[in-house]
Amino acid sequence: MTARPVLIVFAGLPGVGKSTLARRVGAALPAPVLPVDPIERAFRSTGPEAYRAVASLAELQLDLGLPVVVDAVNPAVESRELWLDLADRAKVPLRVVEVWCGDQAEHRRRVEARQAADPAYAEVDWVRVLERRAEYQPYVGRRVVVDTTAPGDPLRSLLDYLRA
Repeated sequence: MTARPVLIVFAGLPGVGKSTLARRVGAALPAPVLPVDPIERAFRSTGPEAYRAVASLAELQLDLGLPVVVDAVNPAVESRELWLDLADRAKVPLRVVEVWCGDQAEHRRRVEARQAADPAYAEVDWVRVLERRAEYQPYVGRRVVVDTTAPGDPLRSLLDYLRA
């Protein structure tokens, strides 16, 4: 099946499994995966500049007729509106995947394991994740929610949603 242009946006706190799932979706479609994290590290700050940079790259892919996967925390309404505006401008469907880790102990274990294994995540400790959770605005609107601690592999049903 040839993938059609669609903007797929992953959202969720650090360490919930969204990057892993976004990469799996990108490989299955296939579609380029554009993570915000490395852009934020390059800019040495979190915030709208990194999101705008990724949106510009996503727009280039959509203009080529490709689907694109964005991997970002998307904690606030402003970042989420960026993707709505891009989908409208590019005249493509927007599919939002909000990823959660329903087990707090497992979430903490993942954050701490990633922090220990990857120097790029040295500053993303459990305390910072809890701060981000306090800042995370409730998501409103059409989306699919995936709990990465739920039994079974969500990939097949997620791909069905994304291709619909």
